[in-house]
Amino acid sequence: MPERFSGTAHLHFACSNPEKKAASETGYIILCPATYHTVMNEHPHVSDILNQVRDGKLDPATAEKLLSSLAVTRVGDVANLDMERTSRCGMPEVVLAEGKDMESLVQIMHSYVQACGRCVASRISPAQVKAVCEALPAGINPEYREIGSILILSDGTVPTSSGGTVGIVTAGTSDIRVAEEARAIAEEMGAVVITSFDVGVAGIHRLIPALEKLRGADVYVVCAGREGTLPSVVAGLVDKPVIGVPVSTGYGYMGKGEAALASMLQSCAVITVVNIDAGFSAGAFAARIAALIGGRK
Repeated sequence: MPERFSGTAHLHFACSNPEKKAASETGYIILCPATYHTVMNEHPHVSDILNQVRDGKLDPATAEKLLSSLAVTRVGDVANLDMERTSRCGMPEVVLAEGKDMESLVQIMHSYVQACGRCVASRISPAQVKAVCEALPAGINPEYREIGSILILSDGTVPTSSGGTVGIVTAGTSDIRVAEEARAIAEEMGAVVITSFDVGVAGIHRLIPALEKLRGADVYVVCAGREGTLPSVVAGLVDKPVIGVPVSTGYGYMGKGEAALASMLQSCAVITVVNIDAGFSAGAFAARIAALIGGRK
C-alpha cells in the first residue's frame, strides 16, 4: 500500500466467525477472517499485516487482498472512500456530484485526489465545479468536461492503458452529453475511445461510413433517444458487443427516454442495455470488455 495511505487507511476484514469480532475504542467494528488471529486497530500499518505473514498467522495471498482491496479513507462523517477500487475492480471510484452539498463534495474530491492522485466526479454542475476548484490543494489541476458534466482532478497521474478500444456512437446531437460521460469514464479506465456522432436512423446512410471509422473498436456504446432504434441496427452490422444507452430526449407519450428504453429491451439483435442517461455505466462496462479483449492483442 502506498505510504500516502499511512494513518488514514481503515481496513475492515470480513469474517464468518462471530467470536472473532471486536469493537475498537471509537466504536467501529473490525471483522477478522478465520486465517487472521489478531484484531488490528482502526489505523493499521502495512507492517502490522507483514508481521502476521512473518509469524505464519496470515498467508501471503490473503495479506495481498487485505492490503489492496479493503482500504477505506473516511472523510468526516459524510463519506468512506474506496481507495483501492481500481486495483480490485479495474475501475476507479467516481464521485456522483448530483445531490451532494458543496462542502461535502469539496471535502470528498480534495481528499480523494490527494490520496490517489486522480479524482473524477460525474453529473457535476457549474456551481459545484466552481466550489471544488476555488481552493484546490497544491499541485492539483482541474479538467472540466462541460458537455459530459465531468470534472477530473489530477496531480499529473494518468490512467493506465488497458490496450482496449471503445467506439461510441450517437443517433443525434442531443445524445452527445450522455456519450461524453461514457467517453470520460472509459478513458479513465484506460481505454482508447473513438466516436461518431449524429448518425441515427433518420438518415441511415450516415451510419455505414461512421462504422468504418469505428472498425477497430472492441465494443460499441450506442446512445439514442426518441424511439431508440440505433443500437439494434448497429448490433446487426458489427461482430462486437453493443451496449445500448437510452437517452432522455423525446416528448409526449413514452418520452424522456422511456420509449427508447423499451425499444432497446425488446431488441431482436443481441445487445446489453443500461438505464436511461446512464453514460457512466455504459462507459465503465464497455471499458471492462475492451480491457479483456485488449489484453489478448
